[in-house]
Amino acid sequence: MKATAIAPSNIAFIKYWGRKDEILRLPENGSISMNLSNLTTTTTVEFDKKYKEDKIIINNQEEENSGSRAIRHLDRVRSLAKINLKAKVVTNNNFPTGTGLSSSASGFAALTVAGSAAVGLKLSEKELSILARQGSGSACRSIPDGFVEWLDGNTDETSYGVSLYPESYWDIADVVAVVSKNKKEVSTTEGQKLANSSPFFPVRLGKIKEKINLIKKYMAEKDFAKFGELVETEALELHAIMLTSTPSLIYLLPGSLRIMHMVKKWRLEGLQVYFTVNTGQDIHLICRKKDIEKLVEKVEKISEVQKTIINFPSQGARLISSNLF
Repeated sequence: MKATAIAPSNIAFIKYWGRKDEILRLPENGSISMNLSNLTTTTTVEFDKKYKEDKIIINNQEEENSGSRAIRHLDRVRSLAKINLKAKVVTNNNFPTGTGLSSSASGFAALTVAGSAAVGLKLSEKELSILARQGSGSACRSIPDGFVEWLDGNTDETSYGVSLYPESYWDIADVVAVVSKNKKEVSTTEGQKLANSSPFFPVRLGKIKEKINLIKKYMAEKDFAKFGELVETEALELHAIMLTSTPSLIYLLPGSLRIMHMVKKWRLEGLQVYFTVNTGQDIHLICRKKDIEKLVEKVEKISEVQKTIINFPSQGARLISSNLF
């Protein structure tokens, strides 16, 4: 009873922030995202009676079982399969973990697909997305292919990700500028709980459906300028909410801000690029594929940038044949 899956991280163009149900991880609002080709997690899961307890190995480090979110997720899989076998999980990320690049999204999407396959569950894409969401909210967006909408449902059955367009739909790219590989001090899971403490959060929720409709319109029209402007504005709004929470959440570093300033300068000089950022310090730069080389050359001249990672729109989580153990 062994299976292996690979899943992409994703970048949200319209973000989700705040949860109306902590246990089910139901978001306060829907969101729109793109799966990323070069930020991936590969996970092998084996259920077997030879294991006396669960064993979780992440990036060659064995995780403590106490309080493990991965084990809680294995329990969900066991419950669906009606088994009580223990499991060994080996998982590897090809990018920094815990820095705001959504490693939990790719991680729980891969764990969901590999875990359910290992016990013989035949789950639909919708069912996989719902299950992944229970482990990590944004993981539900890493299940379908390409450009994804996370539907804003009020129940477990109505909150899941659906593909709006396949990965081949649009010739855009995401260049990640890594400014620090250090883990952030406050996890996204904990930060989400502070959303309602910002006085501006109700204003955000009041306008979010209109914003989702707008971004879908710009994507349908492939209007890159209007799309990029809205993506950038949305990222700044998200951080405004976090900055005005109690206690405040300050994820951006000096290098993050420097890149933001440079992006605005580069646009004035004719390079069509827009930034977005999650709950972390690393900046995502959205551009057209034809501008990647020019953009990367500029980004790598910024002293705070440790590395760049070029991503294209990607298919979602899927099973692969080669196991990690």
